[in-house]
Amino acid sequence: MIKKIAIYGSTGSIGSQALEVIKAHPDKFSVEVLTAHKNYELLIEQALAFNPNIVVISDERKYNSVKEALTKTDIKVFGGEDALEEVAAMNCYDLMLAAIVGFAGLKPTLKAIENKKTIALANKETLVVAGDIVMGKAVKNRVPIIPVDSEHSAIFQCLMGETRNRIEKIYLTASGGPFIGRKPNFLVNVKKEHALQHPNWTMGAKISIDSATLMNKGLEMIEARWLFNLKPEQIEVLVHPQSAIHSMVQFEDGSIKAQIGLPDMKLPIQYALAFLQE
Repeated sequence: MIKKIAIYGSTGSIGSQALEVIKAHPDKFSVEVLTAHKNYELLIEQALAFNPNIVVISDERKYNSVKEALTKTDIKVFGGEDALEEVAAMNCYDLMLAAIVGFAGLKPTLKAIENKKTIALANKETLVVAGDIVMGKAVKNRVPIIPVDSEHSAIFQCLMGETRNRIEKIYLTASGGPFIGRKPNFLVNVKKEHALQHPNWTMGAKISIDSATLMNKGLEMIEARWLFNLKPEQIEVLVHPQSAIHSMVQFEDGSIKAQIGLPDMKLPIQYALAFLQE
């Protein structure tokens, strides 16, 4: 059976890569919902390519442009931030890829959980600001929360088959960003374009900046605490510029499992979608 996917934040890096994965597997997945905030031109392009049931442009000023561009299709067009929640409550999809940047992703994610939709979570701020609420609702509604953030996906995969072997500690690795080893006098003249030049991989602008300041790793620690029901002292960050190891889990029996290699963001997306097929 073909599974229907709602991509919240389809014009971002994660959302665009998810569409590539879905395009490669038309016999398994279809795009049911696409949403964007301001990038209406790319949203229109995606809608024409994937023919979803619904598109949402949360910036209402762009609504008429999207509506006009899709007027010859059967695609339903919604506008405004409230429409994100309204569509999330609809029974027209099986999995929500929650990839909206920042706090804006919280309310539609909660609404999807309340309607018992599987969540592929690529929005760490949702758990940072409301982890207790989100995970509590997920447990109550028996909704799987599958991490798409690469570090947490690596941990999630390491935990498969380890139900009887309790976690002692998890290790999140950090490359150190573009400024690792730099002296303070260099940092005085740093500009935005310097902070966006991550040494190991290409990400969206917000995550790249957060990685340059290591703020992103702090957010990931909070995310991990809620995702895996851990105490703060069970989470440790290791600065690892080579990024050869991408997160590790240490179990109570002394064994350690790790994901090795630089992250390919399509892999966590593929894993989340494969989970839906089981």
